[in-house]
Amino acid sequence: MTQPLASADIHMIQRLIPHRYPFLLIDKVRDIDGYQSAVGIKNVSMNEPHFQGHFPGKPIMPGVTIVEAMAQTAAVMVGTALEMQDKDMLVYFMAIDKCKFRRMVVPGDVLEMRLTTVRGKPGGKVWKFAGVASVDGEMACEAEFTAMMDMGGEKAA
Repeated sequence: MTQPLASADIHMIQRLIPHRYPFLLIDKVRDIDGYQSAVGIKNVSMNEPHFQGHFPGKPIMPGVTIVEAMAQTAAVMVGTALEMQDKDMLVYFMAIDKCKFRRMVVPGDVLEMRLTTVRGKPGGKVWKFAGVASVDGEMACEAEFTAMMDMGGEKAA
């Protein structure tokens, strides 16, 4: 077994989770501490399609996409720790709890998402995470969520 990665760039992220434009919502994941914690980074750009309608003249990142970016960070964290790159890992929301929004996220912001594992272990399917998303140290969102990890099989050659 090789040493698990401590960070994942966009190329590694795409090897771990199936999301692609326009729904790949993280740019990198750093400070990965096994399956215990990680920090996701999202560079918010005006070029993202949701800004065309949310809202014209006052672009604001939808709260649900912030929570989704947090979930993608958690999936990369677990996928990295369990060495799931190039396998068909899918992650499904089961619950979102204690979700609160505190600050608008707008184009030009760098969204930093700090995720920790509340419950889950290698081999387990159901995991629970807690996360805080912030911009320049100011909380934008906090939430807990439960997800099912479908580890799938290796991709066919």
